[in-house]
Amino acid sequence: MTLPSLSLEGRIALVTGGKRGIGKAIALVLAEAGADVAIADYIIDDGELKAVAEEIGGLGRRCLAVQSDVSQKSEVEELVKRVESELGVIDILVNNAGISGLEIRSEIPDEHWQKVIDVNLNGCYLCSQEVSQRMVERKKGNIINIASVEGLRGGVLPKALAPMIPVPTVPTGPTLVGQPYNVSKAGIIMLTRVMARQLGSYGIRVNAIAPGGIRTEMIRFIWDNADFMKQLETQVPLGRIGETSEIASVALFLASDASSYVTGHTLVADGGLLA
Repeated sequence: MTLPSLSLEGRIALVTGGKRGIGKAIALVLAEAGADVAIADYIIDDGELKAVAEEIGGLGRRCLAVQSDVSQKSEVEELVKRVESELGVIDILVNNAGISGLEIRSEIPDEHWQKVIDVNLNGCYLCSQEVSQRMVERKKGNIINIASVEGLRGGVLPKALAPMIPVPTVPTGPTLVGQPYNVSKAGIIMLTRVMARQLGSYGIRVNAIAPGGIRTEMIRFIWDNADFMKQLETQVPLGRIGETSEIASVALFLASDASSYVTGHTLVADGGLLA
């Protein structure tokens, strides 16, 4: 039997939230596998997105770095048009753009809730809707959504750990963490399943990845805090948090022909946290 190839030679990928962390790792591994890659992020004036683009270029692949707010339909439309104009039609979409929803308070401010939902869930929907329209015309395509294990559980933080998180706190009421974040990621998991059903007949696969604790800038406060890290690692059967490269390798599998019969699935990569 001939094993399916992980090669992405000749394909074009768009990775949102691509300047650091999981998005950066995914963009690089897709490029290493042969894809030309467009990377988008809300902030590009810090030079990080340009640096990733240069790194991808050093791999011999074409790369386009674009500033885009995925929560805004008009910007998503412009992003996709620019990628098509400068690189070509998108074969692989990775919806990675997201923001943290950490809050420790009994009531989440309305504006905080809305911002997390707009970026994490609506951004995933808007990008998928825009790109999938083109994929439907070609009757092929691949969409990968970055969810989270927090979309599969309640996410209540033990009170003993609350003082370790550098976000506003309220002394009364239940200790709640990530309400909008958890809900947004749960929405992404369901959106993945619905889209897989709707788009499967057009040859389009839609899957999600649900990472556990991963060493990224978004949760730097965790791995900079030895006590918090120790507490977290005791909950993970593998005894450690993950690396961005370990999520990127999962994305490569889902982006390649090695997963040709996988769609509508949420692949959990959490070191056994949910076991």
